[in-house]
Amino acid sequence: MPLNRRKFLEKSAVTGAGVALAGAVTAPGAQAAEARGGTKRGVKRYAFTVMGTTDLHGNVFNWDYFTDKEFDDKDHNDIGLAKISTLVNRIREEKGRRNTLLIDAGDTIQGTQLSYYYAKVDPITAEGGPVHPMAQAMNAMDYDAAALGNHEFNYGIPVLRKFEQQCRFPLLGANALDAKTLRPAFAPYSMHRLRTPFGRDVKVAVLGLTNPGIAIWDKANVQGKMTFPGLEEQAAKWVPKLRSMGADVVIVSAHSGSSGTSSYGDQLPYIENAAGLVAEQVPGIDAILVGHAHTEIPEYFVTNKKTGQQVVLSEPLKWGQRLTLFDFELVWAKGCWKVEKVGAKVLNSNTVEEDRKIVRLLSDEHEKVVAYVNQVIGTNAAEMTSAEAPYKDVAIIDLINHIQADTVKQALAGTEHASLPVLSQAACFSRSARIPAGEVTIRDVAGLYVFENTLEARLMTGAQMKAYLEFSANYFVQTAPGAQVDPAKLTNANGTPDYNYDVVSGLAYEIDIAEPAGSRVTNVRFEGQPLADDAKFVFAVNNYRANGGGNFPHVAASQLLWSNSDEIRNTMIAWVKAKGAVDPAEFAAVDWKLTRNGTPVF
Repeated sequence: MPLNRRKFLEKSAVTGAGVALAGAVTAPGAQAAEARGGTKRGVKRYAFTVMGTTDLHGNVFNWDYFTDKEFDDKDHNDIGLAKISTLVNRIREEKGRRNTLLIDAGDTIQGTQLSYYYAKVDPITAEGGPVHPMAQAMNAMDYDAAALGNHEFNYGIPVLRKFEQQCRFPLLGANALDAKTLRPAFAPYSMHRLRTPFGRDVKVAVLGLTNPGIAIWDKANVQGKMTFPGLEEQAAKWVPKLRSMGADVVIVSAHSGSSGTSSYGDQLPYIENAAGLVAEQVPGIDAILVGHAHTEIPEYFVTNKKTGQQVVLSEPLKWGQRLTLFDFELVWAKGCWKVEKVGAKVLNSNTVEEDRKIVRLLSDEHEKVVAYVNQVIGTNAAEMTSAEAPYKDVAIIDLINHIQADTVKQALAGTEHASLPVLSQAACFSRSARIPAGEVTIRDVAGLYVFENTLEARLMTGAQMKAYLEFSANYFVQTAPGAQVDPAKLTNANGTPDYNYDVVSGLAYEIDIAEPAGSRVTNVRFEGQPLADDAKFVFAVNNYRANGGGNFPHVAASQLLWSNSDEIRNTMIAWVKAKGAVDPAEFAAVDWKLTRNGTPVF
C-alpha cells in the first residue's frame, strides 16, 4: 500500500516532539535557562553551543516530492527542517536557550517542488502572496543568521529579496557586493550577545560568505547588479573589523566547500571551495560552518599559517540530514573572554521524529504541492528509468536531449543558424528517475531534472565536440581488458559526480574504458560519417555547463546563439503537455556505448 500523505503528516505531528541592518546586535532568545558558567580556582569560565545547518534545498518534511513518498536512501537517512527542529529543541533544553545560536550556510530556497511552487506557481513575490515555507519554518525555529548560497539566486533577485524580507533573521553575504557601489548588497555579518553569570556578555560575530561561482552560474540574474569577490579576500577585510568591534568569538558561515578546488577551472579568478583556505590564511577565526559541497565533515581542524591557531570546520550533510554542533569553552583572562577550546560534531536527524509544531505550521503548503506535482499531463507508451543511465544509453536521457534539441530548433527557425544540425547534452541527475507506462504526471517529468537550469544554444565545431566528449569520459574508472566490470565501481572516477558526466545526442561514439583518461573516445560519427573537425553545430546546453560549470572545454567561450529564461524542467513539462503522448520509439536510440578494444562492455 502506498503511504498516505495526510496520515504521514498526522503521524509526524502526533509522535514528534531579525536583523535589518548589517552588524545589528541581537539576543538569541528569551526563554533562557541559567547560563553555563562557573569558576575554578577563581577562573571564570563559560560554555556555549552554535548549531548549524546547510544546503537545506527547500526540504521541510521527510518527503520526496519526485517519488511522492517518504524519503529514504540506502543509509536510511532522513531529511527536512521538521526533524532538525526536534534536534534543535533538545540541544536548547540541554544547554540552555540563551547559551545557543542557530545558523545556516546557504542554499535554502531551491531544490524541491515545495520551494519551486512558492517561487513560480504561487510566488511569494505576488501582491498579497504567501510567506515562503522555508521562511516560516526557519522563523519558527528561531534561526539567528543564515549565509547566502549560490542557489538563492536561481529564481532572480526579486524572489531572494522577498524571502529576505520574510525572514526574521539576517541573510549574510560579505562578498555579495553591489556591482555599482561595490558595497555589500546584504548584511556582511551579525553580532550576538550571550549572557554569562559574570556580568560580561560574550559577543559572537557571524560572518557570512557566499560562493563566487554565482557570477557564472546565475549570470543572467546577477550580471551588472552584483559581483562576488573571493572568500579569502573578504574574510581578511571583515574579520579584523569584527575583532575591533569587540567580538570575543568569530564564526564564519561559508557557502563554500573545504577542498580548495573549483568546478569551473579558470573561468573566474576565485576559488569555489575555499573554506579551508579562509581558515588557513585569515587570522582571528574560531570556527567555520561549511556548506555547498554536500559532504559530511563532523570535525576538521585547519592550522592558520600566520598564528598557528587551530580553526575547526564542520559541514553537516545536506537537506537537513545532519545538524552540526560547535561547542565552545571560554575563559576570562586579562579583561576579556578567550576561546580556550572548541570542538565540533554532527547529529543525525534520523534519530528523532518531526517537530509537530513545524508539521502543523506547513501541512497545508505541503498538501498544495503534492496535489500540484500529481497533475496528469500526458501518457507514456513504455516505462523509462535512469537506473543504468550512468553507463548505458537509455531512453529517459534521450528524452531530455530530444526535448532540448526540438526546443532549440524551433527557437532558431528563420535565423541564419537554422540550417545547422543541433546536438544536445544531458546528464543523469538522479539514478532513481522513472517515467511509468501510462499516465505521466508533473512529478514524473520534474524528477528527471532536479536543478533549476535553463537552456542555451551555443555554436561549436566538430573538433570542440570531440574534446567535450573526451573530457566527459573522465567519469569512468579505467578498466583493463578482461577484467570484471562492476557497474557500481565503474563510474565517478576521482569523485566526479553523475551530473558532470554528459552524454551528447546527434553524434554516435564509443568510450574505451580500457584506455587512460584523455584517450578514450573513438569512432565519433555524424550521420554515419566520421566527424569532421571543421563541422559546425548548434549545441543545446544547460546554462550551468555553458557558463563553465564542470570546467568542460570550449563551451563557455563559444558563441551564444539563443538563451531561454525558463527552467529546462518547465520546458519539458510544457513539451509533454503539448504533445499529450510520449513514445520512446520516436526518439530513443543507442548512440554511445562503452567498449574495450572495440568490444562492447554491455
